[in-house]
Amino acid sequence: MKIKSFDPIINSNSKVLILGSMPGNESLRQQQYYAHPQNRFWNIMYMIFEKDVDSEYADKVKFLQERGIALWDVFKNCEREGSLDANIRNEELNNIATLLEEHPRIKFVFCNGGKAYEQYKKKILPSLKRIIPYVKLPSTSPANASISTDKKLHEWSKIRLAIEKETT
Repeated sequence: MKIKSFDPIINSNSKVLILGSMPGNESLRQQQYYAHPQNRFWNIMYMIFEKDVDSEYADKVKFLQERGIALWDVFKNCEREGSLDANIRNEELNNIATLLEEHPRIKFVFCNGGKAYEQYKKKILPSLKRIIPYVKLPSTSPANASISTDKKLHEWSKIRLAIEKETT
C-alpha cells in the first residue's frame, strides 16, 4: 500500500530541521507527526526545553515553531507494511535540498533514527548547495526501546544547544 508523508512544519524562524523517515500508521491515521502514544518525540522535545507537554497538536506545532524547529520526513511516499522503517519499499524522497535553499536560516539538520540519517547522508547531502552540519539522533520510535529515555534525552539536547548557538 502506498503511503504519503505530511507537509513540513516550518516557518521563517526555523534554525534547525529534524528529519524522520515516514510517519507510522498511527500518525498517518491521526494526520499528526509522532502521534503514537509510545513514541517519545514530543516528550523529549518538551523535556529538553524544560516544559510540560501540550495536549493539543496545534499547540505542539506552535511550540516547535516558536523555538525555531522545523520538522519533515526524508520520504515523500513509499510502500510499507506496518510502521517499521525496515519495511519501506519503492520510496520517493522529499525535496529537502530545495527546502533548505528556501530556508537559509536553517543551520543544522538532525535525523531521528538510522533510516532518516542514511537516506540524508547518501541521497540528499550530495545535492545540497551549502554545507549544513547534520547529526544522527537515536530514534524516538517505540521500536527503539533498547536505548533509555535518559540517553535519548542527552543526545536530543544537542538540538537546544544548536538553537542557542544560532541565537547568540
